[in-house]
Amino acid sequence: MTTPSGPGLSAIMSERRQLINLAYRLLGSLADAEDVVQETYARWYAMSRQQQDAIASPGAWMTRVASRICLNVLSSARARRETYVGEWIPEPLPEPTEWISGRSDGITVDPADRVTLDESVSMAFLVVLDSMTPAERVAFVLHDVFRYSFAEVAEIVGRTPAACRQLASSARRRIRAAQAPATPASRQARIIRDFKRALEAGDINALISLLDPDATAISDGGGLVSTALRPIEGAEQIVRSMVHLADRLRNHTLLERTVNGQPGLIAQQDGVTVSVYAFEVAGDRVKHIWAIRNPDKLRPWTVEPQP
Repeated sequence: MTTPSGPGLSAIMSERRQLINLAYRLLGSLADAEDVVQETYARWYAMSRQQQDAIASPGAWMTRVASRICLNVLSSARARRETYVGEWIPEPLPEPTEWISGRSDGITVDPADRVTLDESVSMAFLVVLDSMTPAERVAFVLHDVFRYSFAEVAEIVGRTPAACRQLASSARRRIRAAQAPATPASRQARIIRDFKRALEAGDINALISLLDPDATAISDGGGLVSTALRPIEGAEQIVRSMVHLADRLRNHTLLERTVNGQPGLIAQQDGVTVSVYAFEVAGDRVKHIWAIRNPDKLRPWTVEPQP
């Protein structure tokens, strides 16, 4: 997108990282977040210089606009999800230093498009956010994650500050109900490493011992690649499904990577990332596995082979 030069341009463009971070947490999709931020800038530059100068805080203006666009996207996303093939999982993110591809149209990922990784982008956190109503999600993320006042949130959501406080409180209860006790990152990494080794060795007993008896595994292929269309529940059922995948996994290289700020795994074939595995660990057991195989969600992870 070409932007005109002029006083305050650098200040306006410096908001991009904040807007990408906000939009990704609200939407769980980097592609959608980029589109929202591009639309926000388009609206800014559609105004006259006089209109721009009349805005006391351009950053606050852009946050309001981006948040409202996200609210609309979230509302329409519910209808789109009804036609999505299989389960929908938020788009996984690598460590910022590992973003190595651009958009599918060949544009290189700009450093300003890289999302800051913390607990508010863990896969487990994003999955809970996705279960909220659009208004709950926006109120919670703006207030609890980005520290906007309820008066500011109310202006964005179109409700009273008291109503926004109730929305955020309801969202907090959802988070608390779904959160597993915190497990140190070093222990998580050890468990995921043990899981990888057991998977590569085909050690069924070891895999079962590493899974919570009530563990769940969810896959997202988006109808573009083969994968389980429904959640798999129970350690033994999950391991049984992995045994069926053994032939396919033999052609893949499993690598330990950080996925949304947490220890995870990726599967590569001929240097191309074809699956990303995010985990939630509770104690010494894996409680949830999210397998993202939809290639549209894997573009930050690998460079597509050239024909």
